[in-house]
Amino acid sequence: MTLKQLKASVLSLKNPEKIPIYQNFFKTGKGEYGEGDIFYGLTVPQSRTIVKKYSSLPLKDVESLLESEIHEERLIAILLLVHNYEHFPNKRKEIYNFYLNNTKKINNWDLVDLSAHKIVGKHIENKDRKIIYKLAKSDNLWEKRISIIATAYFISKSDFKDTIKISELLLSDSHDLIHKAVGWMLREVGKKDISILEAFLKKHYKTMPRTMLRYSIEKFPEPVRKRYLKGEI
Repeated sequence: MTLKQLKASVLSLKNPEKIPIYQNFFKTGKGEYGEGDIFYGLTVPQSRTIVKKYSSLPLKDVESLLESEIHEERLIAILLLVHNYEHFPNKRKEIYNFYLNNTKKINNWDLVDLSAHKIVGKHIENKDRKIIYKLAKSDNLWEKRISIIATAYFISKSDFKDTIKISELLLSDSHDLIHKAVGWMLREVGKKDISILEAFLKKHYKTMPRTMLRYSIEKFPEPVRKRYLKGEI
C-alpha cells in the first residue's frame, strides 16, 4: 500500500457537509490556533479504518503525512504512529524518537490528545521523565499540551506526581487549550485519589485560571463546585 493510495482513500471520503463544522470546531479562522488548517470532513472511525489498511507505511511516508495541510492526513499519521507503537514493540524506540522530532507538526489538540500518553507517556513510564518538563517549558503550545497529556498514562497507573508538577509549571500559561488540558488531567487525578486533587486545589484554586478550575472540579458535587468558584473553600 502506497502513500499515493492512502491519500486517494482520504480524498474519496471527503464530506463537504462536515467541513464547515470541523473548521469551526477546530478554530481555523484568522488568528485562531488552527488558522489555515484544511479539512475533508472524515470521521475518526473512517481515519482508523484507513490506518489498519496502511499500517505498513514507512516512517518517511508518515512524515510526509504529518507535513500535509490536510488535517485528516495528519490525524492518520498520528494514528499510524499510535497503532504501530502498540503492535510492534521492536519499533517503539524509533517511533518515540520520531514523535519527539516532529512535535511541532502535531499541531492541534486532537492530534495531541490521541497520542501523547500512548507514545510519550507509555515510553518513559520506567525511564527518565525530563523530556516532559522540557516540553512544558517550551514556547510551543502543542509541546506544552503534549507534556501534560502524556501524564495521562501515569495517572492510569495511579502515579500522580508528574501530573501535579507539570500542572504547577503550567499554572501561569495564558492559553485556553492549556487551561483545559491541565484541568482535565487534574480531574482524572481526582477520580483516582480525591485527596491529591483537593491538596492541589487548596494551594492553587484562588489563583489558577478559571477554565482550569472548572475542568478540575467538574465531578465535584454542585454545592462544593459553587464554593470553589466563589472562593469560599
